[in-house]
Amino acid sequence: MASSPLMPVDDVIERLLADAQCLVGTESIKVGQALGRVLAEAVVSPINVPLLSNSAMDGYAVNTADVKLGCVLAVSDRIPAGTVGKTLQPGTAARIFTGAPIPQGANAVVIQEDTSLVDAGVEIHEVPGDEQNIRRAGQDIVAGAQVLPCGHRLRPQDLGLVSSVGCAEVCVFKKLKVGVMSTGDELIEPPEALQPGQIYNSNQYTLLALIDSLGMESIDLGLVADSPQATDAALRNGASVADCILSTGGVSVGEEDHVKAAVERLGVLDIWRLAIKPGKPLAFGNVAAKPFFGLPGNPVSTFVTFMMIARPYLLKCQGLTSVALPVSYGAAAFKVTAGSRREYLRVQLSYDEQGNSRVDSFQNQGSGVMSSVSWATGLAQVEPGQTIDIGDALKVHIFTNE
Repeated sequence: MASSPLMPVDDVIERLLADAQCLVGTESIKVGQALGRVLAEAVVSPINVPLLSNSAMDGYAVNTADVKLGCVLAVSDRIPAGTVGKTLQPGTAARIFTGAPIPQGANAVVIQEDTSLVDAGVEIHEVPGDEQNIRRAGQDIVAGAQVLPCGHRLRPQDLGLVSSVGCAEVCVFKKLKVGVMSTGDELIEPPEALQPGQIYNSNQYTLLALIDSLGMESIDLGLVADSPQATDAALRNGASVADCILSTGGVSVGEEDHVKAAVERLGVLDIWRLAIKPGKPLAFGNVAAKPFFGLPGNPVSTFVTFMMIARPYLLKCQGLTSVALPVSYGAAAFKVTAGSRREYLRVQLSYDEQGNSRVDSFQNQGSGVMSSVSWATGLAQVEPGQTIDIGDALKVHIFTNE
């Protein structure tokens, strides 16, 4: 029986994202607890920022109509930050400090370095222009403006921005719960001693940490014994406690294995052969109406298919609007010719002092070489049959937690 043709990676991602829906509800939490969470409602500023026009520098608030080079103005007021000064008297200057509100009657600030104190007041050595050294009310943010959109994942600087407009709480999506299970009698947990034919269950630790790093809640469904009963029980438990389920190993075209049969009993399963290296067989479906991914078992294949295919789907289920890894370009420092599948090479992208880019490839690109993933800063994309020479531009998907 002829095998089905390999599916282009982009087609699979497009299909998955077209079907993906936000699977979680919303909650209001304090801004200080919101790092990494996804906004369920846009943040709209109730105030102008700055609230009042204020001085950008330490110096003297003046009305430019009163100022000439070398003139001396009496100092009529002193305005520190947090204090509202009196209306500026004609022909005078007000001592003012950075952040202090501009008094009525003033339209510029002469910086301290352009003045000198004399017995009669302050001598002006530089004539300012209108509005010079003034931050006008609403210069940064106008009341009623959207400062962050729905679907945005909150970073440390975003928490500062939200706080700057006076918001103490934000409405966010609840954390997506993702269950992770590993199958295979050859797997054992560290630190048990390895017996011949056994390997450590590294995929579980990789996936649980990746899910946590995305601001989701990982659920360890454990190492599942190779039996129909254990597999059914693990999948049923996953569907009861998680919003999505990930499994590694055991689901491949033409295999008679317990995961494939169990998913088909409990839901629906599609197995796709992707034009991707590393990785090729990928399963997607549902268990009791909960989305299910069956990822390849080789550690690098697991990582690559998660980052390029499962990750964007899960992020959309979490309510995020921007789900792709950031992309950069660099000059190849190696030669390679791709085979019949799109290849994702483990690479390091770096820049020299002149800003010239360089992409270095890990020497061993085998699908079981997990050290290549730990070493890499991204995945270089090479299309089927493409030949890369030294200096050619490479598209690199950069690893990030967002």
